[in-house]
Amino acid sequence: MKSKAFNSFFFKSLVSLGLIIVLLSCSSNSSSNNEIKSINSISEYISFKKEKNSFTLSENGISTPIVVDAQDYPGVFRVLEYFKSDIAKVTNVEPKIIIGDLPQSDQVIIVGTLGESKLIDQLIADKKIDVSDIEGKWENSLIEVVENPAEGIDKALVIVGSDKRGTIYGIFDISRKMGVSPWYWWADVAVVQHENVYVKAGRYNLGEPKVKYRGIFLNDEEPALGRWAVENYGGFNHQFYEKVFELMLRSKANYLWPAMWWASFYTNDPMNMKLADELGIVMGTSHHEPMDLSHAEWKAKKDKGAWNYETNAEELREFWREGIERIGDREVIVNMAMRGDGDVGMSDETNTELLERIVKDQREIIEDVTGKPAAETPQMWALYKEVQDYYDEGMRVPDDVTLLLCDDNWGNIRKLPAPDAPERSGGYGIYYHFDFVGGPRSYKWINVSPIPRIWEQMNLAYQHGVDRLWLVNVGDLKPMELPISFFLDFAWNPDLITINELDSYTTNWAKEQFGKEYAKETAEILDLYTKYNGRRTPEMLYSNTYSLVNYREFETVVNDYRELAQKAEKIYNSISEEMKPSFYQLVYQPTVACANLYEMYYAHGLNQLYAKQGRAATNDMAKKVEELFNVDADITDYFHTKLLDGKWNHMMAQTHIGYKSWNDPAKNIMPKVEELQLPKSAEMGVAIEGSNLAWPKAETEAILPEFDSYNDQSFYIEVFNKGEKSFRYTISSADWVIISDKRGSIKDQQRVEISVDWKKISKGENTTEIHIKGNDTEQVVKLIARKYEGEKPKGFVERNGYVSIDATKYSKAIEGKNIQWDIIPDMGRTGSAITTFPVTKSVDKPGIGTPGLEYDFYLLDTPKDNQIDVDVYISSTLNFKGGSGLQFAVSVDNGEPQLVNIHEGTEVPDWKYPWWFNKAVSEKVMIKNATIELASAGQHKLKIWMVDNAVIYQKRVIKTEDIPFSYLGAPES
Repeated sequence: MKSKAFNSFFFKSLVSLGLIIVLLSCSSNSSSNNEIKSINSISEYISFKKEKNSFTLSENGISTPIVVDAQDYPGVFRVLEYFKSDIAKVTNVEPKIIIGDLPQSDQVIIVGTLGESKLIDQLIADKKIDVSDIEGKWENSLIEVVENPAEGIDKALVIVGSDKRGTIYGIFDISRKMGVSPWYWWADVAVVQHENVYVKAGRYNLGEPKVKYRGIFLNDEEPALGRWAVENYGGFNHQFYEKVFELMLRSKANYLWPAMWWASFYTNDPMNMKLADELGIVMGTSHHEPMDLSHAEWKAKKDKGAWNYETNAEELREFWREGIERIGDREVIVNMAMRGDGDVGMSDETNTELLERIVKDQREIIEDVTGKPAAETPQMWALYKEVQDYYDEGMRVPDDVTLLLCDDNWGNIRKLPAPDAPERSGGYGIYYHFDFVGGPRSYKWINVSPIPRIWEQMNLAYQHGVDRLWLVNVGDLKPMELPISFFLDFAWNPDLITINELDSYTTNWAKEQFGKEYAKETAEILDLYTKYNGRRTPEMLYSNTYSLVNYREFETVVNDYRELAQKAEKIYNSISEEMKPSFYQLVYQPTVACANLYEMYYAHGLNQLYAKQGRAATNDMAKKVEELFNVDADITDYFHTKLLDGKWNHMMAQTHIGYKSWNDPAKNIMPKVEELQLPKSAEMGVAIEGSNLAWPKAETEAILPEFDSYNDQSFYIEVFNKGEKSFRYTISSADWVIISDKRGSIKDQQRVEISVDWKKISKGENTTEIHIKGNDTEQVVKLIARKYEGEKPKGFVERNGYVSIDATKYSKAIEGKNIQWDIIPDMGRTGSAITTFPVTKSVDKPGIGTPGLEYDFYLLDTPKDNQIDVDVYISSTLNFKGGSGLQFAVSVDNGEPQLVNIHEGTEVPDWKYPWWFNKAVSEKVMIKNATIELASAGQHKLKIWMVDNAVIYQKRVIKTEDIPFSYLGAPES
């Protein structure tokens, strides 16, 4: 997309919010002798047309009153105020909220929590409702239409929770199904209005969550979220957190690590913890802040001494006591043990004995302050970074402490319990990342977390028994809206989003935010832009990341992103004005901004290449780099100052161009460009596909990549000018060479496509020359074409020294006992991916009767040195099992399976390596090689044998010789 296209809408005014429809449910059922509606029924219990025996929420300008007992939780009252507003958003009519006894009314909404509401108690006593299936459950909600619930009332909609959050989730579930997205405020999602709203007759048990604690971590919040919070609220105070808590509860989250770079949740505003307690948000502190105290509180202490338990234990114990004393009866999960001062590793002298003593002393403080066994206060120990080393070396904590396992900050889970591991009363949790500040490259500007990747890693954790706590680092919160929704929906019930439902998740999410009309197209944009970003974060992107000359790789990547941006712009221009603010934030801006970024780095790469070749277009590319760099700034400025009159000022302030280290630069830096002083006269130059050289300056022979009739390739020649004055050119060759542009005038450059008319040449190798003439210069380019006769071979055919196969394009899948192969859609960097399920099963030894995949391929020539190299592209994964590493095996034809250890040579955890050299981190892929003897051309069969579970295969590249560089690997044959 040209820069004008990127700017095409920036100066259009966007108006206030309007209308949107919603239909998404992430609910589950619990068993009961009573009739419980199916999941599909639950997702459809709201109707905008009256049906038999349905309950009226709002009709003909009148909304049904809401009744709640005066003794219920204050948080329920607060959420009912939100609910009242939600009904008004949909119908323009607010219902009354009545605190106390039932009014005289034909219909009422009765809301209450078990054990806290006389209204609910009376309905149970009168046998009007049966709560046996939710009683004693965790966060369970029951929604039921009840006939004649009390004298004088014909019908009631009863919303009852097994506990406080159960009641709140039930209320908000109705809001969501009415059409109020959890993102109505944080992403300005419009609400579709309806004159009438009804609840279908029935009983709807929303079920318990499968993961007990589900939450987010507001981290890396400067300069974006931090400056926004200061500008709008004066800091991270209760007014700010009320918006966060509301979003969380609407998304069925219950757990928060608050902003902590400079803020202190508890001391900056005492109302923060009061509000969290009122609304049922379980509070925690980040992985390096023990005993429910923020690091900012320790920094504020005078004469506190060192953060060192060996030298300053008494001071630290007093500090930690303060944290436990203020907890009272609030819901918290206390972080145990300690890291170094300011989220750094412990000293090299720290040993497991000292850390175990710290935990022991901390638990004694908990028991002394609470007067209860320590096990009655929820605790967790975060095995973050070097802390996991202590665990691996044998450190243990009491069984009731939740072990918070972690990823490597880049979405690769580091450790999981064995499927048959003994149960722990504290269970296991996962700390995951959508955003990270750290060396050598932070990633915090835009969403780079594809949904399939999140699903694969978190499903792996869930299937290994990690279901006590799921927490994700969301950085500034915006612009991580889609992955936050998925993470929390998936955490509520991973069983509902299986591999078969995964493909439709984004479509349903887009439907919820923007309506049905463009849901599928919007979902495709959302899925693809995160897929493209998932290949490499923008902060790690350079002008040499993708190949400029081989396989047209960078050009293809840019064109794909450009096409995506054009699709986003087309939908943006088609939707209603009410939808545009949210579509801009959630779809348009990230797509257009990333497409522009890729355009800029591509232009910079061409600028560097052209300068070496002496092209006149060098200076044009320099100007384009500057233009696109300025477009990036314009996009940010629009988001900050013009969108909704600056509501989201600062939110896109994270730097993302010109990174040097984790926090450098402080502002975007345009890549340095080259400019040439051009001669006045014209001078012809020639470049060819697959080479960064230019002729006639280059001393080597110019030879195009080889053509063959099976693959029927097209390769280009670029004729370019080295001076200011134009010149004319002609191209000629044999009559069987197809030339797209045989003559023309060149101001800067002209790309000419070369292909072969196979009908005009004979079988075997055919060689000719292409003659390019211009401005008294002639350049010869050699062309070799090989024609084959007969039927095209079976499977994938070699071209130019390689066979490239998408892993999902197998000719045969061999399944084993209780093990099957399944495709994870869109998980690969280029296509989809395939792996075995269940993810907890492995095999002892590959061979006959064990799972495998077969791929038919055909070699045109006998491999060099009678051997082939098989590169197997695997989604990055750490050795989460421990031991020697995950394995698979490779064989060709009837050869013995050759074992390949994915983690051989990576005994040191990957996060300790310089990540810019680590493909598993920077490139989101692991390429594992097997060298196999093969002394013949012709038809063959590649076999990939499963050994270990959770190995995600993306593609295979069979090489018969050295092939040119490409970031994504040679394109599919």
